[in-house]
Amino acid sequence: MPDQLTYVLVNPHTLRKSRTGGVISRLLLRGGCEFVAAQMFAPSRELVQAYAAMLGDFPPKPSSRRAQMRALIREYVLRHYAPDSATGRRQRVMMLLFRGENAVARIREAVGQISERSVTGETIRDTYGDYILGDHGRVSYFEPAVLTPQESEGLREKIELWARFSSRDGGILDNALPVERTSRMERTLVIIKPDNFMFPSGRPGRVIDMFSKTGLYIVGCKVLHMSVAQAEAFYAPVLKALRTKFREPAGRRSAETLSREFKCAIPPSLTARLGGLMAPVWAKEQFEDIVRFMSGRRPSECSPQEKRRPGSEKSLVLIYEGESAVAKVRDVLGPTDPRKAPPGSIRKEFGQDIMVNAAHASDSPRNARREMGIVRARENNFLETIRCFYS
Repeated sequence: MPDQLTYVLVNPHTLRKSRTGGVISRLLLRGGCEFVAAQMFAPSRELVQAYAAMLGDFPPKPSSRRAQMRALIREYVLRHYAPDSATGRRQRVMMLLFRGENAVARIREAVGQISERSVTGETIRDTYGDYILGDHGRVSYFEPAVLTPQESEGLREKIELWARFSSRDGGILDNALPVERTSRMERTLVIIKPDNFMFPSGRPGRVIDMFSKTGLYIVGCKVLHMSVAQAEAFYAPVLKALRTKFREPAGRRSAETLSREFKCAIPPSLTARLGGLMAPVWAKEQFEDIVRFMSGRRPSECSPQEKRRPGSEKSLVLIYEGESAVAKVRDVLGPTDPRKAPPGSIRKEFGQDIMVNAAHASDSPRNARREMGIVRARENNFLETIRCFYS
């Protein structure tokens, strides 16, 4: 069977209740498909109505349970995805794209069915969905947690509908926070690093779960294949810091090596000069390792044209917004060195060393803006992914 492209819509209620990480963990662990794109949406009424109309396509017998479920989901979308009728505030929706052989069925199985008997916790809807019947078998409460297509028929039309609205209704959201903006509101950048995506794992979702304790709002997301050029620009301040940091140890270690080799004492003035010579060399090697970790290649291996191409390593970019967002995110993340991170922090839980430390977070609002520009946080690679697949 050829590859299929399918989607999962993370509902506004699931985002509000900070269940996003758990949903993503289940999809990555049990979906058996490649996670290829992600985007936040604040759906307009036009998008909601068009999507709801598509959910009524290709119905089986009108009286069947399947038709009843479709009607229930269509009503849910119209009620919970549309902007608030009183305030005009839009809802936040996260759309995830997955690609693979038999992707529709695989993702549908990980999501699960809607049933009052779903109590095992095996699927996403078992754990995060609700389907409660009241008197006379009528539905008294319905929350499906996420939406995903049940069949491939009509799937392309649904995906291309969201693609058409992705620039207008999607991206970094400016009009969908459930709270008023204050002077202390900040946006910060988080990158869930490639070590979390090296094999099928729930780690990316668990990292998002830990960030949820900040009480901040996800207002942007994208799957990133960082290029070598982007990694060089992103970590340029690190290279400068390494040159300074390595000056003393580079001089000391060089002097010790020469002293052993030539069996003579190295004077302090020469030790300092050795540090000035060797620190840039050492820092460059460490910097190239960082770039390779994030992009898949060392800068010295690439031509200028190759540096601009998307890298082979996958990361997930998230934009968080809220009061004191930078400090809150970095507090949950922990220090750069996982060995110095406190218990309960992300880097203590998932980090290995200074480079392979689970996630990056901006250290100031100014740097957040700089870093968002480098990774092109507003670039619509969600739309590009869809166009490439169907071209």
